[in-house]
Amino acid sequence: MNPPAPPAPRLRHELRATATLGLPLVLGHVSTGLINFVDNVIAGHHGTRTLASVTVGTALLWLPMMVPIGTLIALTASVSQLDGAGRRHEIAPLFRQALWLGLGLGALMFAFLSAVPLALGAFGIAPDIVPGAVAFAHAVRWGVPALILFFCMRYLSEGLHWTLPTMLLGFGGLAVLAPLGGALTFGAGPLPEMGAAGLGAASATVMWLQALAFAAYLARSRRFAPLALFARLEAPRPRVIGALLATGLPIGITVLMEGGLFIVTALLIARLGEVPAAAHQIAINVAALCFMVPMGLAEATTVRVGRALGSGDPDGVRRAARAGYVIVLATQTLSALLLLLGHDAIVAVYTRDAAVAALASVLLLYAAAFQFPDGIQVMSAGALRGLRDTRVPMFLAMASYWGLGMPLGAWLGLGLGGGPQGMWAGLTVGLAAAAVLMGWRLAYSLRRLPAPVPMPGPAPSGTVTSGA
Repeated sequence: MNPPAPPAPRLRHELRATATLGLPLVLGHVSTGLINFVDNVIAGHHGTRTLASVTVGTALLWLPMMVPIGTLIALTASVSQLDGAGRRHEIAPLFRQALWLGLGLGALMFAFLSAVPLALGAFGIAPDIVPGAVAFAHAVRWGVPALILFFCMRYLSEGLHWTLPTMLLGFGGLAVLAPLGGALTFGAGPLPEMGAAGLGAASATVMWLQALAFAAYLARSRRFAPLALFARLEAPRPRVIGALLATGLPIGITVLMEGGLFIVTALLIARLGEVPAAAHQIAINVAALCFMVPMGLAEATTVRVGRALGSGDPDGVRRAARAGYVIVLATQTLSALLLLLGHDAIVAVYTRDAAVAALASVLLLYAAAFQFPDGIQVMSAGALRGLRDTRVPMFLAMASYWGLGMPLGAWLGLGLGGGPQGMWAGLTVGLAAAAVLMGWRLAYSLRRLPAPVPMPGPAPSGTVTSGA
């Protein structure tokens, strides 16, 4: 028997494995962020009012969407653990139940986007923004079920260490959206000018194309053929779906806590008028693009931690978490420098409105300040998901974002008249608190790992339970 590798080479191997797995995920997330970038650039060149309307409509879409997307992340950890434990035959039944769960969540989302936009006026949104926001939300809702099913398929593939489809389908959707969104927004040939509604319709079309392409790939790929993912259609099994919800819903709520902090901020800033709303949308879109890097690396760490956990390798779990931190600290250094040095040039890509550009440029300096805490908290959360520790992080997120960040931002921005800058200061403090608390929780969970760590014995469905 060969002696075990010393710690340094094993960490270098883990760094390479995480980076190799994470790069397509990062690029896939960047492509998703670039879709929002294309939407915002098209809307911004159509007019400040259109950009402000898309800001509110996008908030209405992604605020509730974070719950199903976050909930279904549980599939990634479950699949990676089953794969690490050599129980691949249980993956397909679990995947098919996840599809049923996705369909149910998609129906709820469609109903939400049908009803809630009609009440925007009651929330104090500027009246000239409301019609475009409603039109965007009512158009994009038709693509929501497809988007949720796409994430089911994506999380399955990622849990099996195959992340290339996420990247390719992401950039494929971007290639379709740019010309289609421009044509439907401004009008082209027989197509009328639809403004914000055109961007919503283009986005919905891309969502369906991506979902259908992913399903065709899974059905025809030799890589997935042994799993027989679509070999049969099974009825919904409440016990299995309930177990997925038990693990995933705390994740979904945690994701909602952070994402909701930014989205509710957008809705509050929209009460201040077109210029603050448009400036916030530009800055948050750039910040979101930067966030795609640590988020993709965190998802790769979830897979690596989950696989090591399923294999009963506590040292591998610790190495996977450590490697994730090393990489994300390096990437966040680069993104912070980019925002500090290039904020004016970045904003110039989005808008020619001098007032909007000046305010957005200032907000990007706040984004630079929270690059490190944002990266640390999302990496900690990703490692905790791989450990099936989801419940406590949910409460930590609630305390950080909504017990501290949002009240402080609202007080500084609205109560004291600090405007968008005050709101963003509150966001920064909330993210810093989350970084500290999530890091503490991960350190605590890693210390509790026994040696060895066997894969828990779930029911034949392949489900797992959440951590304490």
